[in-house]
Amino acid sequence: MQGVLTGFAVIGVVIAVGYLIGLRGSLGEHGRDVLTKLAFNVASPALLFTTLARADLSVVFSSGLLVTMLSTAAVAGVFVVVGVVRGWGVGRTTIGALCSSYVNSGNLGIPISVYVLGNASLVAPVMLFQLVVVSPLALTILDLSGEGEKGPLWLRLLTPLRNPVALGSLAGVLVAGIGVRVPNPVMDPVTLIGNMAVPAVLIGFGISLRGSKMPGRGADRQPVFLSVVLKVVGQPVIAWVLGGAFGIHGAALLDVVVTSALPGAQNLYTYASRYRTGEGLARDSILLSTVLSVPVLVVIAALLG
Repeated sequence: MQGVLTGFAVIGVVIAVGYLIGLRGSLGEHGRDVLTKLAFNVASPALLFTTLARADLSVVFSSGLLVTMLSTAAVAGVFVVVGVVRGWGVGRTTIGALCSSYVNSGNLGIPISVYVLGNASLVAPVMLFQLVVVSPLALTILDLSGEGEKGPLWLRLLTPLRNPVALGSLAGVLVAGIGVRVPNPVMDPVTLIGNMAVPAVLIGFGISLRGSKMPGRGADRQPVFLSVVLKVVGQPVIAWVLGGAFGIHGAALLDVVVTSALPGAQNLYTYASRYRTGEGLARDSILLSTVLSVPVLVVIAALLG
């Protein structure tokens, strides 16, 4: 209980600071755009590199991760099918699928892992899976669907190698995989830059709330509703069922279900803003899933804890 409330309180305070900054106009008209570009092109790649470079990649191979992968694919697949049928477009459907399945494993998952699950490393498999597989795949789809993406096929296939977030993730995995220890004079400034990522994302998200309508209204009402239901209810229920089917019980099942019930990650709004697609969908879905996941996580902790 304490971990759930602590994690959400920290995020809420920083978002509120961003909202106040937006109201006062302290960063000017383009403040949010600058924070978004800073997070996407500089701070987030640095954070992903330092996180993955120090990670134990052996934690990836587990039955819990398989459940996470399947539950992620299931809810994202449902959103994609509905998005195709409803004609929501590639960009908006991709963002909606991410909001339905991409959990806040970093700035919220870590404190909840510490206070609820008792071990911060338990969220590592989910984080690695999302950083190494989900993010590069989704960003590649967004890159290839963009109007600015022209040129020969071979150049477009190299899109992941030109994406700063994907590059940061892949470089971190490479360093961890070959067992190289990056010298402190190199790692320390990269770590310092990476520390800007989470505050920049949260403050930019808070600024975006200024003057916005109540979440869940307008043209994005249907995709927002679908993504929130899939994220808050669908993903943890599927993880619970699959975990039981795979013989996962006790604390291990609690770990899988709690991480699946985490709300949508704030950096998804950064992706939406970077590609100018589904921004309202990302903002509203993240906000609603963050609020609604509080009672869901409390119930899960009570039932399985």
